[in-house]
Amino acid sequence: MRRFRPRQKAARKGGEAPEHPGPPPSGFTLLPWLLMGLGAFSNIFQGKTTNPWIGGLGLLTFNSLYIHVAFRAFDKCKREARSTRVALLLLGVVTCALAIGYGGSWLLFFPLLGLATGAIVRGPWLGRTGLGVAALAGAVTAVRGDGGDWVNIAYGTFLSTMVTAAILSLAEAVRDLRAAREELARRAVEQERLRFSRDLHDLLGHTLSVIVVKSEAARRLAPRDLEAALAQVTDIESVGRQALTEIREAVTGYREGSLAAELDGARSALTAAGIEPRVRRSGPPLAPQTEALLGWVVREAVTNAVRHSGAAHCEITIEGTSERVRLKVVDDGDGAPSRPASEGAGGTGLKGLTERLAAAGGSLRAGPSPRGGFTVTAELPVDGADIAQEPRVPLSTAPGGT
Repeated sequence: MRRFRPRQKAARKGGEAPEHPGPPPSGFTLLPWLLMGLGAFSNIFQGKTTNPWIGGLGLLTFNSLYIHVAFRAFDKCKREARSTRVALLLLGVVTCALAIGYGGSWLLFFPLLGLATGAIVRGPWLGRTGLGVAALAGAVTAVRGDGGDWVNIAYGTFLSTMVTAAILSLAEAVRDLRAAREELARRAVEQERLRFSRDLHDLLGHTLSVIVVKSEAARRLAPRDLEAALAQVTDIESVGRQALTEIREAVTGYREGSLAAELDGARSALTAAGIEPRVRRSGPPLAPQTEALLGWVVREAVTNAVRHSGAAHCEITIEGTSERVRLKVVDDGDGAPSRPASEGAGGTGLKGLTERLAAAGGSLRAGPSPRGGFTVTAELPVDGADIAQEPRVPLSTAPGGT
């Protein structure tokens, strides 16, 4: 109830139609049925009931037990508690005592007993319990000697038991489904934020590294070779424009990486950093999703080599078979000790790539080479159908998005 009302108010303020997942989870929804006992109260008030003090005390006891049971029916833990079952049993005893003692309008307390029973009892025992309460109502009515009313009382009791249980169970199921939907939406937003952060890290880390390397090259070349320096500046402008395009595509969630473009970019970045690139590629054509993931690996591995390795050579090898493809990036630099701890195998970029490849049925290994340098090895299925797709939820419209 504490969460239901604020949601309804927020929906109305936002100009949206408030959702109605069933009756609000409160015992107040069951209280109006106590009006069925007005006939018995009227008999006491008009003096038509023998021993009115006993009848009044019985009516007060019945109402108190009914209200107690009604307000515990909407909390699963309280509903299944032993104290609630004891209260329901006492409610049945009081109902039988009042019906046997007074008859007439007092027999209408049996449908109220059925309503309370349906609110508390759920699951496989509901049908048998409903039949038992209905049989009890019919038997007490027959013993009381009120003619054919026992059929109506028994049927009304059984109907109130089953209908109440069905309505409250359905309302509870709807609330559970709404909660599950909200949880799925929250997880989708978290996945999209994770994808977005990984894309930005990979895009900006690589692009800024290339810009820094080319800027340093332009600064070194400017005093002695202005034409070469201007060529580096032109490359910087081109890299910056490409980065803007890629960031826009990453934000909308439709970016598909090209392995060939990433290899060309890797050659350019390595050459500008004074590292001799060697690229070898063999094997069958790859699915677009596989190429996209391998392109991210090339980008991250080359960025780390440019920024941290101090290598003279960097070799990129892509070998494919009919089932799997392997990408290996090896440099001959100083290896892991010269790199910041955050950029090693457990760094942000490689860690994110490891998660992506694992979700696609692949693997990623990164670490120092036995003969020095650093090696990044990625393996993936060739078939694009094996690639797990990440959810694409626009950040501006997803629940909880910013």
